[in-house]
Amino acid sequence: MRQKMMTKPRLLPLLGLLALLVSSAGAVAQEAAIRKNLAERLPKLPKIDEVSKAPVAGGLYEVRFGGNQILYSDANGDFIFVNGSLIDSKTKIDLTEERIDKLSAIDFSELPVKDAMVAKQGSGARKMAVFVDPNCGYCKRFERDLTTVKDVTIYTFLMPILGADSTAKSRDIWCSKDPQKTWRAWMLDGVAPPKAAANCDSEVLDRNLALSRKHRINGTPALFFEDGSRKPGALPAEQVERQLAAAAKRG
Repeated sequence: MRQKMMTKPRLLPLLGLLALLVSSAGAVAQEAAIRKNLAERLPKLPKIDEVSKAPVAGGLYEVRFGGNQILYSDANGDFIFVNGSLIDSKTKIDLTEERIDKLSAIDFSELPVKDAMVAKQGSGARKMAVFVDPNCGYCKRFERDLTTVKDVTIYTFLMPILGADSTAKSRDIWCSKDPQKTWRAWMLDGVAPPKAAANCDSEVLDRNLALSRKHRINGTPALFFEDGSRKPGALPAEQVERQLAAAAKRG
């Protein structure tokens, strides 16, 4: 009788471990099935970076590819949900956006601000970084809105991606006597920058383009905040203010 009583407690941890192993094996098999089936059926889909369980019951999986792009799949890759958001109906939180923000986050303190133009508005206590092209219409609109934001230091990284003229203008702006002043004169008032000297060191543009590739910045303007969050596009000034306030709280 005593032998039976001792065996039972010893058996429970083994059963738990066995269940865990079976569960892990099942998860690995499902991930393999999703990877295999999607690769075969969607040959243009970039290499899958990660497959993980979505935060919902019922066998929905998050498939991450291209660094920070997401689609959702069933357990076999038979059905997928693309270009949509998974939203928590109780909290109204966009879980897809939240996840992409986390995947896209950067360490703001590691940005090479020596390669940026700097504008201090008010106290300059808050910080943000912007990647821009001088021929980008949205960047011009955003720059105008940005002048109304108070108590912020703005690091502007020239990122010429719209052709040869963007590269030439970026070089002229960076090599001018006062790059930040020249930048705003061009973006706000259309005053063309003076032509840069032939011996001007404009390697900063190459470094900025390499930085943009590293962080998968594909368009301008692209915004980064102190808490590491990023937002694409020309946000209205009031939304920039909300982002700055949120970043300050998290910091």
